[in-house]
This record gives sequence, structure tokens and C-alpha cells, in this order.
Amino acid sequence: MAHSFDTTCTITVEQSSEHFHAHVELPADIAMEPGDKVQVHGAPISIPFGSKQVFERTATVTRAGPIARALTRLAAYFDLSELYEVSFNAGRIK
Repeated sequence: MAHSFDTTCTITVEQSSEHFHAHVELPADIAMEPGDKVQVHGAPISIPFGSKQVFERTATVTRAGPIARALTRLAAYFDLSELYEVSFNAGRIK
């Protein structure tokens, strides 16, 4: 059974011509591992264009078990290996 717990989190949302992002930060003492999940609770966030806002919310962190963690690491290895097939040649290969 997966271990879950609730914690606070900080959400930074920016929507401008320079930046368009949303970042979730957990407290520094919570280290995320492969396969762990975070679900942020609360209403959807919408901010006006050209602004940046910070919100405090509650999040549920669900820790992955040993098998899920191993499968996540294995899947990440194969996803990374897809990058090896990228060609950086300036012209067409003949």
C-alpha cells in the first residue's frame, strides 16, 4: 500500500510575454523520489496576463513503493536513450 501524507506547498504562477509557467514547491524537508506523486488541492488558478502571483495550497504526496520506483527508473532510462538518436548534422545525410 502506498504511503500518503498532506503538506503545504507554494505555487508560483506567471503569465507574461517573457514567462508562462506554474511551479509547485514543497517544504525543503520533503525530498521527491522517482515514482512519487503530488496532487495539489484547491480551485483552478487563473491570473491576468502580465502578472505573477504566489499561492499557498495543500498538497498530498504519495510515495511510490519499491516496485513502482524501480519501474519508473527503468522507464526513465529508456526515455533518456531516445535522445541518443538525435542527429546534429548541418546538412542532409546521403
